[in-house]
Amino acid sequence: MQTKKNRRFFGPQKSQISAVIKVPGLNNLGKNNGCRNAGNALISELINIRNNEKGKKIEVEKLDLEETHVNNNNLDEQEELICENALDVFKKQDKIIFLGGDHSITYSTGKAFLDFCENEKKMPCLIVFDAHVDLMPPVKNPTHEEWLRALIEEGFPIENILIVGARNIYSQERDFLKENKIKQISVNQLNENLEEMTDIIMEFASGKELYVSLDIDVIDASFASSTGYPETGGLSSRQIIYIMQRMNMMKNLKAIDIVEINSRDDKTGLTVKLGAKILAELL
Repeated sequence: MQTKKNRRFFGPQKSQISAVIKVPGLNNLGKNNGCRNAGNALISELINIRNNEKGKKIEVEKLDLEETHVNNNNLDEQEELICENALDVFKKQDKIIFLGGDHSITYSTGKAFLDFCENEKKMPCLIVFDAHVDLMPPVKNPTHEEWLRALIEEGFPIENILIVGARNIYSQERDFLKENKIKQISVNQLNENLEEMTDIIMEFASGKELYVSLDIDVIDASFASSTGYPETGGLSSRQIIYIMQRMNMMKNLKAIDIVEINSRDDKTGLTVKLGAKILAELL
């Protein structure tokens, strides 16, 4: 484990404009349809954030902002459109932030990322922050409970996947994790030494093309309750902000998604506020 004195230098953040893509995709068994409009809600809340913690002025009107217009009632078409649009933007942009939608969108954006890396002869890396591992046996159109296993079956290299913060896992998923030796970092490990465990997360991605997927339920329900499957015992809002700030410093960071925010049912507005805060730190 590295210390402050010998911590590896991952290079300065690239000078670049992040493309922000709203992806209102849904395939969640009707559990979290309120996240369809989360992208719009996050952008609206972003207006209230004048500067991020690095001092960068947040100018929403100057964002490179797009939306993938999907029909949630046609899952084949939805998957294909998200994948095609994501692949196109991967070719054109240095860094992309996808705003879901539920976690099923990451199956399509992840396939596009895998294709991009294969075409560019780069090694893909996926780091998933999630209270769940989403490794149930996939159906034809993978839902938010199966997307990661479906992506693995598409050929994503298992050794380059890291799951952070999972704490509610089905027995079938535990068997799959064990059989395939998928790497994990627990909330307890992060609590013991957040700084050094974040170093380890970053080291895992070093030398690879990086995609970070952030399901808001990795955060404790006391900070982010408006989501499909809120879970107690998760990360604090401050911990996830710190980790995302660190991840955003990596020069090999290609894409990030923020998913599963139920903006429709966010009575206090705190879950959307936290999502917008995380987004601001990634710009």
